[in-house]
Amino acid sequence: MQTENLGDYIRQLREQAEMPLRKLAALLDIDQSTLSKLERGERPVSRQMLPIIAKTFKVDEKELVITFMSKQVAYQLADEKYAKDILIAAEEEIKYLTKKNGKK
Repeated sequence: MQTENLGDYIRQLREQAEMPLRKLAALLDIDQSTLSKLERGERPVSRQMLPIIAKTFKVDEKELVITFMSKQVAYQLADEKYAKDILIAAEEEIKYLTKKNGKK
């Protein structure tokens, strides 16, 4: 899923399902204008919306989360001179924290 923003993808899913804006907005517990802004990339998608979107449109939640998180990281590091080094260090930190907390 490579889209300009996650909102574009959500709009595509909603339109393919022929779901009215108001119905998806109700499922996400937001108003229609907020969803419209989200789909246009004027407001950010929240992490909490992803499981609802995945279930509603029967898409892979993992794919949504990866896209969501990778875009956040990319935007944060886009102008960093040492972006690749930061990502390598972050990967090591994640390995350490995962091991420390007993997660796989």
